[in-house]
Amino acid sequence: MNRRHLLATAALGLSLAFGGAASAQDKTKACFVYVGPIGDGGWTYQHHQGALAVQEAYGDKVEIAWQENVPEGADAERVLTQMALGGCDIIFTTSFGYMDPTNAVAKKFPNVKFEHATGFKRESPNVSTYNARFYEGRAVQGVIAGRMTKTNKIGYIGSFPIPEVIMGINSYYLHAKKVNPDVELTVVWAFTWFDPAKEADAAKAMIEQGVDVIASHTDSTAPLAEAAKAGGKVIGFGQASDMTEYKPSPRVSSIIDNWAPYYVKRVGALMDGTYEQQDAWEGIAGGEVQIGEITDAIPADVKAEAEKLRDDIAAGTYHPFTGPINKQDGSAWLAEGQTAPDGDLLGMGFYVEGIKGDIPK
Repeated sequence: MNRRHLLATAALGLSLAFGGAASAQDKTKACFVYVGPIGDGGWTYQHHQGALAVQEAYGDKVEIAWQENVPEGADAERVLTQMALGGCDIIFTTSFGYMDPTNAVAKKFPNVKFEHATGFKRESPNVSTYNARFYEGRAVQGVIAGRMTKTNKIGYIGSFPIPEVIMGINSYYLHAKKVNPDVELTVVWAFTWFDPAKEADAAKAMIEQGVDVIASHTDSTAPLAEAAKAGGKVIGFGQASDMTEYKPSPRVSSIIDNWAPYYVKRVGALMDGTYEQQDAWEGIAGGEVQIGEITDAIPADVKAEAEKLRDDIAAGTYHPFTGPINKQDGSAWLAEGQTAPDGDLLGMGFYVEGIKGDIPK
């Protein structure tokens, strides 16, 4: 799967002029591989804010370096190799499709630490994985969507049909359905993480079908820009970043990916000798998933309901996947009161009952 198709291999410039200053040998060098541009306003922007937080936290004890717009696949493996050869002590690979390249290169450089975002493979002791429980934020958005839709048609722009995205779709729908039994969900697959034109087209297609609340799991502000053209009839959510330029509407809230604490912690552990391989998956309680301001475009009672759900999730008194929940085909998945095991979520490849359409293969 190629998460980004904007650069040809040759354009990567495998001399790899990373962003950042020249390395000093006594510094810890933390490097970051990005699937999109740091100015995307979404996913990559937030990862880069985390990298900058590392620099701010440790000052001249660290050096950060990064490469933007790295396609998934063979190109990523070449970039990672060059980073390892270039003196990076720890390399954060920030896209699902970097999983196999990360593990392949890690085996060749056992003294370099590799951290892969949203993946699950740790084939060498120098590979760790980290993720965020985005589905928790989708539950909050689902409540807002279910309460605010006037057409009973809500939409979701999917990037790629991987578990991370599918669990978000399911959580969004389940919580919209809980507060509005008449709600219907339209899913449009963009098959990209960052392509503003494709994202805008997906939003436009849904709006033409009567959808008036749109969530997305892609990286740009294009869906919100398209919603803004509807003259106040369509609302949406910031994705990965707050996307405040679209407040108070159509952006009525957001999921903010806060990677800074994790990056600061992991680089610090490498510096002080306490670093160990791990698999991290934090959510609202851990601060990696933040719910952006719910604006005054949302009625006070709906805002209070959404904020209570957020707080219950943070307190651990509510799990967004609590039974009874059936799969799309009507077969039982979770019994009354049962919560989804992490393994089920991390391997999720099915829609829940009530969602129409097929998941692309």
